[in-house]
Formats: sequence, C-alpha cells, structure tokens
Amino acid sequence: MAWIWTTAVSVIVFLYLLQQFVNLGKKKKLPPGPTGLPILGHFHLLGKNPHQDLHRLAGKHGPIMYMRFGSVPTIIVSSPAAAELFLKKHDLVFANKPHHEASNYLGYEQRNIVFGRYGPYWRNMRKLATLELLSNLKISQFQPMRKAEIDILVGSLKRAAENGETVDISVRIASASADMTCLMVFGRKYIGKDLDEKGLKEVMKETMEEAAAFNLGDYFPYLRGLDLQGSARRLKKLSKIFDRFLERIIDDHVQNKKEKKQSSQDFVDTMMAIMESGEAGFDFDRRHVKAVLLDAVSRENRGSLCYPRNFGRCHHDVKVVLSVVWFSKV
Repeated sequence: MAWIWTTAVSVIVFLYLLQQFVNLGKKKKLPPGPTGLPILGHFHLLGKNPHQDLHRLAGKHGPIMYMRFGSVPTIIVSSPAAAELFLKKHDLVFANKPHHEASNYLGYEQRNIVFGRYGPYWRNMRKLATLELLSNLKISQFQPMRKAEIDILVGSLKRAAENGETVDISVRIASASADMTCLMVFGRKYIGKDLDEKGLKEVMKETMEEAAAFNLGDYFPYLRGLDLQGSARRLKKLSKIFDRFLERIIDDHVQNKKEKKQSSQDFVDTMMAIMESGEAGFDFDRRHVKAVLLDAVSRENRGSLCYPRNFGRCHHDVKVVLSVVWFSKV
C-alpha cells in the first residue's frame, strides 16, 4: 500500500509542476481570495463546518471569492446580490455541472437531469419530467392514487394498534412513499427486495452517502484511475444494482405493450415512445431513459432521507391521528 501512496504523491507533484510551467505567463483575472497551498489549494482552510469557514473568509475577502480545491477552481458566492448575478443574470454561463465521479456511474455519464450538462437534451428532459410528473394536471390525476395509498397505510397501522403490535412508523411511511413513487413513475408497485436484498431504502441511503462523500478523484483527476478510497468500486456496484432493476422495468413495459396488457400510459411508456419515435432531436437511447427514471424514483426517496425534519413532522402527525383513533375505541 505504501508504494501506491508514494506513486500518487510523485504523480501529483510532477503534474502540478507541469501545470505551473504551462500556465507560466498566463495571468488570469480572478476575484480576490485567500492564499492557497501548492497542489492542495485551499483545502487546509476548511474544517468540520465548511459553511462557517466560508462565511468567515467571505467577511475578509468579499461576497465573490476565488478558491481552488485541488485542481478545481471555484468561485464562492456569499451574498444575495452576488447570487442573483450568478443564478439569474448570468445563469446560462454557470448552468453546466462539473464532472463528478458519482454522476459518471449513477447518472449514466451525466445523461440524467440532476447531473446533466446544460443544452437541448437537458432542457427537453427537464420540461418532459415537469409535464409528466410535476404539473398541476398530473398532481391532480395522481391524487386518488395517493389517497388510496394513505388509506392503506393508516388502515394497516390501525389494525396493528388494535392488535397491540409494535410498529416502526418510519419504515411504514417510507414504504408508502416508495409505493406512491413507483405507481407514479412505473405504473405499478415494486417491493424493496425487487431492487436488492438490502431493500430500496437501504440502497438509496448508501447511494446518497456515496454520492455526497469526499472523493479524491473529483479534485485530483490524475488520481482517479488509482481509486485510492475505493469510491469507484462502490459506485460501480450500486450502479449495477440500479441498472438491473431499471432494465427489468423497461422490459416489463415493452412486453406489456406487445401483449397489449396496459391500458394507460405511464412515465416509462412516455420515455420509451420518445426513444422509439426517433423525433427527440438529440441522441436518446435506453441509457437516457434509465438515467431519467433513476432521477424520478430517487427524488421522492431523497425527501425522507435529506429532510428528516419534514419526515419527522409526518411521523408525528401519523402518531397523533392514531392516538385519536385508539382513544376513541377506549
């Protein structure tokens, strides 16, 4: 293992010196910022609470600040006025997403909406997802289904309470949320074990943790091939789990279409119709379909995992309702 780190450090030093030689005489006009270190850049200035460290540095260097993390030049924006410049006035200039190793594996090489590069494909996919899943019309159409699933959830909890059973409400709510997502996107329910033995919630949790984890390869591209942290290996494993699951869903829809078993068209059918028509106006194949489907199915599950306060409020509301039901029986 020691030789790997020795090789890695040697490669970093060599490439840094090469980069400095190439950039010699190319003076760029950059915003003010703190003094960085060779190779590492400004990593040493961030501690356990990076948002607080950035706030402190912005107080010294201004609302628009330049920093470099490894090989990645970064602009830090710390005021509403500056944020408006970047996100509204010059949003097209900064709309692209940087390369992220997780997006390579989980986003089918940035073919999804979350990690996708700005352009005709991204604009059209975002518009399609909004119309087919998030428009007021679609939300209204899904309302009876959501009500039916909530009734099933409350009914199961009520029966468990009447029988004196111990219930993990968080697990039940997460399961109901996953069921509703599957019905909206895939047109049918898939149990957690259909994805993997660990279950949907656990795999989604692992995926989000891995995607958000610090990865040396994202900041030092020349180390990416060495996979010193094992990130690429874990991301590949997770991507294979999702790929098998999504392939099965697409195959089910193709088979149902052949046998004319499906009366209504869901989001998968819409995506497949675009692919088969060849009228998309941009490259669009199964990889693009799977990338956008993964966005759609993970979006709802991110809600309970990323916003525990909202999830806790839902948890509390269910407990209150069940308490009223229980006391009405006494």
